Amino acid sequence: AVQLGYGSIKEKHLTKPVKGQFDKAGVAPVKYLRELRLAEATDYTVGQTLAADIFAEGELVDVVGTGKGKGFAGTIKRHNFSRGPETHGSKSHREPGSIGPMISGGGGKVFKGKKLPGQMGGGRVTVQRLSVVKVDTERNLLLIKGGIPGAKGSLVMVRNTVKPVK
Repeated sequence: AVQLGYGSIKEKHLTKPVKGQFDKAGVAPVKYLRELRLAEATDYTVGQTLAADIFAEGELVDVVGTGKGKGFAGTIKRHNFSRGPETHGSKSHREPGSIGPMISGGGGKVFKGKKLPGQMGGGRVTVQRLSVVKVDTERNLLLIKGGIPGAKGSLVMVRNTVKPVK
């Protein structure tokens, strides 16, 4: 496995175990540290800098990031349920309706995995098979065509695609 780091950080903001990890490797501390499993891990050295030129124009990549969190959401927003009638005496406008069967007359049981209200978004999202439009080696930038997960300014990981042929 290979550990990649990004962004400088003051040593006073590190825990002692993490500081010891950087001291043992003999590198400056970084804010973000990720570990990647690679088949060719021996090709890299400690402290080596990776630039955007490891990708080529027209290459297909996967982008992994943390999606936008939407907070606590109801079933209409979260699972695209239909709403109930608005008028004619109905009191259940945005409710999910019945959520469980009466099993052998004994009472309600809600099966695991039932689509109900809850936290929406904010998880790890992978967008596959995006194409690299341009590689700017001077500014160390990648221009990628397609939707990138997460909010503006959030950290993403770009890797070679796991599905190269469609």
